[in-house]
Amino acid sequence: MTIEATPASTSVSPTTRQVWTRARGILLAVTVLLIGAVVIAVVRSDAHNGRLDPRSADPYGSRAVTALLADRGVSTRVVTTLDEARTAAGPDTTLLIAVPDQLTNRQQRLVQQAMQHSGGRMILIAPASSVGALAPGISADPAISFDSTLDPDCGLPAARRAGTADTGGVRYVADAARAETCYPSDGLPTLVRLPAVSGSGDTVVLGSPDILYNNRLDKEGNASLALQLLGSRSHVVWYLPSLSDPSATDSGHKSFFDLLPTGWLWGTLQLFIAAAVAALWRARRLGPLVPEKLPVAIRASEAVEGRARLYRKANARDRAADALRSATRARLAPLVGIPLTQAHAPEALLPALSAHLHGHGPSLHSLLFGPPPGDDAALIALADQLDALESEVRRP
Repeated sequence: MTIEATPASTSVSPTTRQVWTRARGILLAVTVLLIGAVVIAVVRSDAHNGRLDPRSADPYGSRAVTALLADRGVSTRVVTTLDEARTAAGPDTTLLIAVPDQLTNRQQRLVQQAMQHSGGRMILIAPASSVGALAPGISADPAISFDSTLDPDCGLPAARRAGTADTGGVRYVADAARAETCYPSDGLPTLVRLPAVSGSGDTVVLGSPDILYNNRLDKEGNASLALQLLGSRSHVVWYLPSLSDPSATDSGHKSFFDLLPTGWLWGTLQLFIAAAVAALWRARRLGPLVPEKLPVAIRASEAVEGRARLYRKANARDRAADALRSATRARLAPLVGIPLTQAHAPEALLPALSAHLHGHGPSLHSLLFGPPPGDDAALIALADQLDALESEVRRP
């Protein structure tokens, strides 16, 4: 007997409508994520472009204050590497570090050592984690000031002449007895001047960059305070830390998570939350299944088709093949004189079936007890071969 697979169509093949129904939720979610990413990128790249860059005329740039300094004979030079910043340190220079927290531990230590005995002034803009290394004796308070405009309430000449200014932001705790504190918010200062241990240099810690922004320079006493802090020396070196700086590669003492930007960590957390919500949404009913009588009679062909669709959705070709083979063996056993209890035992069914068909033992074993099919086409071929085998056995 020769059993051959014949091409056949199956009713379990998904239609275009079914494919769209299954995929539209995922497509909608991806579309929403893409739209949200574009909106966030547009919003964040608008007003904050060129933040604290003395060459930028955008609202959050600092070109206006450098123009006012130039009118008073104070030059401004932008540097992006640590070597340039350290080389420029001197008694006639004010070193402004725009983003101190972006400096590595090694960079913080080197720039502090360079300014310690230079006699110049170092201005730190809103440092938090880096303030202890760059200004020993000062630490940042975890709570941020909610008041942006504050009164000086101190004896520092520059602050007294400027009056109220937008210094509210990071608050500081000054442990050094020689430190001058100004613009307090709830008892903690937002501006601290720390004189050098030796020489005429000092370090100024400013809790907010607002007084340097183009769109805030003409508010309150911001312009006066900015010009006095930056104009005490004849040269201003504006240090914009860059990730491309070779000195920023001292990652030997940092873990992998320390090197990841904060946004990536929050994004990963959001993905985990989204995955958990999706799992709960798609979760199956818990507990044992409860049998229930159907309210209407369902034709056997519809039940078979529904079960086939479930197998296809779960990609369970192995279960489908087992069901086809098991049902075929159960129908063949009585035809060849084998009890139904031994229908699924190869040593009992195959010899009787081979004797009935006059051979074909190896092919029968592979057909009735073989491995699961590898794809849908092989599954369909298996069904055709089982049907052909049963027809051959039933033939008189």
